Order: sequence, then structure tokens, then C-alpha cells
Amino acid sequence: MRALGLAGVLAFASASLAAQGVMVAPHAVFIDHSQRSGSVLLYNPGTEPVEVTISTIFGYPTTDSAGGIKLDTLPADSAVSALAWIQAFPRRLTVGPRERQTVRLLARPPIELPNGEYWLRLMIAAQAGRVPITGVADTTAIQVGLKLEVRTIIGVNYRKGAVSTGVSLSNLRAQLAGDSVITRAKLERRGNAAFIGMIRETIVDSTGAVRAQRMGDSLITSYQSPIGVYFTMEPRLASAIPAPGLPRGRYWLRYEVVAEREDLDPRVVLKAPAVRDSVQLMVP
Repeated sequence: MRALGLAGVLAFASASLAAQGVMVAPHAVFIDHSQRSGSVLLYNPGTEPVEVTISTIFGYPTTDSAGGIKLDTLPADSAVSALAWIQAFPRRLTVGPRERQTVRLLARPPIELPNGEYWLRLMIAAQAGRVPITGVADTTAIQVGLKLEVRTIIGVNYRKGAVSTGVSLSNLRAQLAGDSVITRAKLERRGNAAFIGMIRETIVDSTGAVRAQRMGDSLITSYQSPIGVYFTMEPRLASAIPAPGLPRGRYWLRYEVVAEREDLDPRVVLKAPAVRDSVQLMVP
């Protein structure tokens, strides 16, 4: 099961299909032990009602051997799992056209729960409509279609008492592959809570002057990519900083991991020191 950052969307349809699921906000929920509750807002932007099923799983983002981000799941009795004591209400609902509905999360943690952070994932499965199958000879009056289901997975983090985080950075490497720069680095969490932040990369020349910064496939003045480090991961980042756009020579790629997120409330992002490293990059 793949995940991107702290959320994954699995859609069994092409981008051209009109059928849609529901919009979910926020895309990450943080629950404090003093409140023991949270909520998620669902919005149906379509013109047809959408049937929604809510479920919970335990898991956290990690990377596979190739550096791709995936969602790993572990048994529910894991020491950091909140699966047994956080429930979502309602579990099934219908969201009408242009309608908003709230899903509430209620925590009933064990009395002697140790201080720290605990996790689960909220899965929102929306029956998004039916799409007709084309290319089948119409010899009968039977209509054939595919029923679509769009699944959105968001993180739920429960915090009790003193929590802290940090990240270490090692084994940074970078290489040119065609018109892309590919980087990998080992990131290990420190403290008793997940590290939620950003990765930034910059290419500088031998004088230290900035030559290229990247976001996605574009050369721009700043680059940052969200990251959530729950234990250990080694993400592979690839984007098109075209080698033809840089003169031949030796450069340095600066790699920085910071505890900042523009898409989250600053109050839920735990403070931690930034970590930095750099690696040489040759443009032939």
C-alpha cells in the first residue's frame, strides 16, 4: 500500500473520469491527551450523494529498498499503536451533494498509558459512482459499468505528556540520471514522537553561489518536500534539474531537513534542530 507524505489516495479510475469521492480536511489529525478527541470534515463537491465508510488501521510511512515511500502496518498490539483505543464515529454515512459532515474521533486510552506519541491511520472509503465500460458491443439492453471507490488515508497522532522529536541525517548521495538529479539519504528519528517536517535541496557551485533549486519538475528559487520520519527511512527523491541547464563542472548539493510545515498548524509541529549535509555532484 503506497502513501505520499502523511496521506495516501488510492483511486481505481483515470484522471479524466467525472466521478469523485469526498474532500477530507485536515489531512493529519493530532489529538492531545487533555482533550482526547478530534474531528475530520468531509465535503462532497459533486452532484450525487456519496456513501462513505470509515475504518482505522495501524501503520506509518517508511521506504522500500528502492527508496519509494510506502505505508507499513504492524500488529495492533504494537507499543505505539492507538488502534485499540481510538474510535471513529460514525463508521458509515452518506454525504449529500455539496454537503459537509463531520467524523469524530474519540480516544479511551489505558489508565497507565506512558507518556509519548501513539499512531493510527484513518481510512475514508468513498463509493464515488459508476463509470460505464466502453468498447463492448451493445447487443443487449444491459449496461456494464465499474463502481468506483476512492480511499483517502490520513495520519492520526495521539500525544500524552512530554513529547520530543528530532532526526539524524547520514549516508547522503546524489547522482545525475538523464535529465534528473536523484538523491537518497538515511533519516532516523530521535525522541519519542514522529518527526514531521520538510526536506530542502539546493545546488551550489564552487563559490557557494546558488545555481539551481528544485520543486517537482521546475527550476525555481526554493524547494521543499514534506516528510514524516516515524522510525528510519531512506527516501529517494528525483526531479528534473536538467544537466544541460548547468555548465559542465563540479557542484555541491546541499540537503537540509527542518521541522517546518506550511500545510499544518504550527502548534502541532514539534520543534527540533535542523540537520544538514552536502554531497558533490559532477555535471559532465
